[in-house]
Amino acid sequence: MTQAEMPAWRRETETEQRWAVAGAILVALGLQLPLPQTMTFLPIWVLPSLTLALMVALIVANPRRISKHSVVERRIGLTVGFLVSAANALNGVQLIRHILDGTIGDNAVELLATGADIYVTNVIVFALWYWEFDRGGPGMRARGVRQYPDFLFPQMSSPDMAPKDWEPWYVDYLYLSFTNATAFSPTDVLPMRPWAKLAMMAQSMVSLVIVVLVVARAVNVLH
Repeated sequence: MTQAEMPAWRRETETEQRWAVAGAILVALGLQLPLPQTMTFLPIWVLPSLTLALMVALIVANPRRISKHSVVERRIGLTVGFLVSAANALNGVQLIRHILDGTIGDNAVELLATGADIYVTNVIVFALWYWEFDRGGPGMRARGVRQYPDFLFPQMSSPDMAPKDWEPWYVDYLYLSFTNATAFSPTDVLPMRPWAKLAMMAQSMVSLVIVVLVVARAVNVLH
């Protein structure tokens, strides 16, 4: 098969534009701000501020498209993902701890809002990690170096059903993360590598714990 005959996800192409992933990170940071101070170990503004500063540095360095070869840009991107993940993980741990020891949950609306906040952020965070590591990340995917995917999208197994220039970008991984968090299992996107299976398993477990504890506590308060 020649380069021209190959689907876009198998050959070298332009990297995706930065706006989708940058917008998702901004939403995740914005979701941290309404949380009660009791949900965090640190002041509520510390991790979001540091993450925002790093993301601004990324955008200033390369505002349009993600670089294929910049090691520094890649490391900054992974650091941003780690900080958003750490902030949400700490919030989730605090929420579960307060529910179990009975120090939160007297207001069902506030409890549901806090749980939804952490749940939605969790979807964004796992989408970010899927996007960052599938076939080596966005830069490596654009170079078309790795032949075998970590996630099998329907367009890969049925190329006749997709445009020739189709390749996964952040929104595809966001959809994967959302369906995994709501169905607690793969839907139309299959994990192919052990790390992908373990990551999806971890996300399903976290989502299930948050949903069960928050809803159970809220129902108990309403009754």
